[in-house]
Order: sequence, then C-alpha cells, then structure tokens
Amino acid sequence: MAEVRREIGRETERLAGGNKGIVKTPIHLRITSPDVLSLTLVDLPGITKIPVGDQPSDIEAQTRSLVYEYISKPNSIIVAISPANVDIVNSESLKFAREVDPKGSRTIGVITKIDLMDRGTNSLDILTGRVYPLRLGFVGVVNRSQEDTVANKPIGESLAYEAEFFRTHAVYRTIQQHC
Repeated sequence: MAEVRREIGRETERLAGGNKGIVKTPIHLRITSPDVLSLTLVDLPGITKIPVGDQPSDIEAQTRSLVYEYISKPNSIIVAISPANVDIVNSESLKFAREVDPKGSRTIGVITKIDLMDRGTNSLDILTGRVYPLRLGFVGVVNRSQEDTVANKPIGESLAYEAEFFRTHAVYRTIQQHC
C-alpha cells in the first residue's frame, strides 16, 4: 500500500503541480480481487476557501464545481466528511450533499477525529441519526495524527488503535457498528 500511495502522490504532482493545485484530470487506479464487487471510488478535494501557494484566486469556485460535477450524478453515493470537533450544523459537506440529495437517500456521513472531541462531549446523537438522519447513516472514525503520518506508522497499527478506542470508550462501545 505504501508504494501505491507514493505513486498516487507522484501522479498528483505531475498533473496538478507540487503547490496544492487541482485539475479535473482523474488518476485511475485499478485494484482487482475475486473477493470483492466492482466499485469505482473518486477521491475529490475538499472545498478550498483560501488560495495558498500558486492556487488561483477562484480555487473555491473550482473545487465546488468539480465536487458538484460528481455528486450531482444520481447513481453516485456521496461520502460527506465532517470533523467531530466542529458542530455538525456547520458541516459544509453535508450542506453541499443536501443540495443534490435533499432526502439524504444516497449520502453516507463520516465523522472524523472523534478522539479529539472536548472531554464530556460525544457524537452519539449524530452517529445514530438523531441529529441529522441519512438513509445510509453515519460512520465514526479516528484519524491518524500528523505525527503518525510523518513517522510512517503502519495503517494496521492505526486501525488497531481505532478499534481499541471504540471498544473501550464508555459511549461508543455501545454502538460499535457505527464506528
């Protein structure tokens, strides 16, 4: 997997440049297995608000247009990612998804950084659909830290940490199927 990540990074730099640029040209990666269904995944950029480096001044409009192009397709499943340490009512991804999927029938919510929430708070009501119902529901995840990424911590170790976090957390252990 490390070699795959490096190759994607090289191809991204070749197509978009090394300074946070974006392009509409997709990078195609084919992984085959007799044990899984055929599936096409498209990793879209987040909505960039402020240009950095040599990004154009209209980077927000460009990223919105690119994302909209994909999520508007009625056969697409939208994965709307929101950090747990920011109030869900401020989720740009859920707002954008609602524009093209008003009933939430083809959107799955992913709540990241659950381990970084303030002490005494949790995402239980979000993960169980009581705050913002989605037909495909929500999934909670614990992200690798920047330190883990820089240190090339194996993904397996990060997944084990995440599983242990949810298994032992006083609130989340009751809803592990959402995590």
